[in-house]
Amino acid sequence: MSVRAVTKEPASHEAKPRVTKPHEGYLSADDRRAAGKALRNTVPRAAHGEWKPATNRRDPIDLLEASNEGRMPDLIPIRFGRMAQSPFAFYRGAAAVMAADLAATPASGLLVQACGDAHLMNFGGFATPERNIIFDINDFDETLPAPWEWDIKRLAASLVIAARHLRLADSDAAKAVTDTVCSYREHMIDYAAMRALDVWYDRIDVSQVVQATPTEELGKRVERRVAQARQKSTPELLFPKLVEHHGATPRIKDEPPLIFHPTAEQAPGVNSGFSEAIGLYRDSLPEHIRVLFERFYFRDLAVKVVGVGSVGTMCAVGLFMAADDDPIFLQVKEANPSVLEPYAGKSRHQNHGERVVAGQRLMQSSSDIFLGWTRGLNGRDYYIRQLRDAKISAIIEDWDITTLRAYGRLCAWSLARAHARSGDAARIAGYMGSNTTFDDALCEFATEYADQNQRDHRAFIKAVREGRIPVTVET
Repeated sequence: MSVRAVTKEPASHEAKPRVTKPHEGYLSADDRRAAGKALRNTVPRAAHGEWKPATNRRDPIDLLEASNEGRMPDLIPIRFGRMAQSPFAFYRGAAAVMAADLAATPASGLLVQACGDAHLMNFGGFATPERNIIFDINDFDETLPAPWEWDIKRLAASLVIAARHLRLADSDAAKAVTDTVCSYREHMIDYAAMRALDVWYDRIDVSQVVQATPTEELGKRVERRVAQARQKSTPELLFPKLVEHHGATPRIKDEPPLIFHPTAEQAPGVNSGFSEAIGLYRDSLPEHIRVLFERFYFRDLAVKVVGVGSVGTMCAVGLFMAADDDPIFLQVKEANPSVLEPYAGKSRHQNHGERVVAGQRLMQSSSDIFLGWTRGLNGRDYYIRQLRDAKISAIIEDWDITTLRAYGRLCAWSLARAHARSGDAARIAGYMGSNTTFDDALCEFATEYADQNQRDHRAFIKAVREGRIPVTVET
């Protein structure tokens, strides 16, 4: 993978990012592992354990308000209302805050295609083009080439914050984090020893997820969720749920403020039936998928509010039909510059929708056949994929420590696989090593950063109470 170095000046204990170029010649896996191990002389593994906010740390409220630029003003209170619910919800919407913080932490100097927002809720199951269910990263809005440590640190901190959300003991939170980081490290060691094509073809299918569950009951629960997801994503179920007919014309149901039809000001392409944007999207698809897509005709589009961090950006669902009983729903999501960009450098892609799609295809073991990108008449970038498609997201509210630890290990396995596809697994594995030094350091970091997230959430709630931040509480 050819990527540019991080443009910021390295902090203390931080090596300048380095990527092996083809002209540097062949190095064996053992040589690359040794090179990774040598990086510890510059950036000791224990250096990753400390978190102290910089003296000039930017106010997190200012960063969040800055991230509202270009969002639909009426939806911003919904975004902030969702973030106000808990420190865990706040963390999900505060990727920009942590990106700024991670930029000041030690880094070994090795780059990968990073997710940019690798908290545990951005992993889950979905259907492959072959209709198999796999487990993988499923959110790439912030993807960009960046230090691999940034992703695993964001994942590790999310485990501690989730454990506190579930009111688990601090010792349980520590076990969940060390399990997670150990899983990442050990799987990276495995990938470092595998053939390149074997790494590329590797995936985590549902049978492996069931096998990885610690109890038979949890395995059966996973199988039930898979069966439900398959059923809920079928056109026979989605179409009557989302669509109503106005005469013979199908139209997506309005359910304001979360589903509504945009005005011409909000979506300038509405008057032309989005023909320009649909044409650009069509051109982004592989030729054989274009043939399939051309069987479908655009019928309607409505804004659909989703997630936490995405609220306020233009997220929509489009209805396309090949026949009266043959619909597909495509999700349209606005793509803005990655939160990593100020610290990792600009994307080489001129269209941020293309940036997301390219990163997703590089990191995921299998991606949606309708994944593509476009640009609207308003100059904004978008990426497009199927709505739902047997998507399974974590619902953590009733989890115990056993479930959290098992899920953390799965997320880490998926993240290691994604990083091994774009980065140098042998160097990363060589840097982390075979003992628990790196695991312990990240456990310390995750605990301290969870404290920081809690302080930031308190400051956020104070700003809400003072009227500085408008919120809408959904019922």
